[in-house]
Amino acid sequence: MTNEMAIFMEQMRLMKEGMIKATGRKVLALNAAGEEVLVDEPEAIHTFLHWKELGYCVRKGEKAVTKIVIWKHTQKFDKETGEPGEEKMFPKTAAFFARHQVDRIEVA
Repeated sequence: MTNEMAIFMEQMRLMKEGMIKATGRKVLALNAAGEEVLVDEPEAIHTFLHWKELGYCVRKGEKAVTKIVIWKHTQKFDKETGEPGEEKMFPKTAAFFARHQVDRIEVA
């Protein structure tokens, strides 16, 4: 399962439990029988760092809405030549925050 699939499945679970809201838009997804169905699009969830990259900051005191095991990619580089070396993928538990927990970073 890809990271995107794991995150989407968790978003759907959180939306079903009322922990995050729907956006009001619909997305095409596959149900358990493999049929395409239209479902409500869940509110965005991202890691602290990804929200920061998108120009948002997580409000002080907010707790993650969920933790998901995702695959992390790393690559070693040769110290002498700087050439890329060994690549690794490993599972990592990451904390995710919802859109309603962040504010836009204002640039002065």
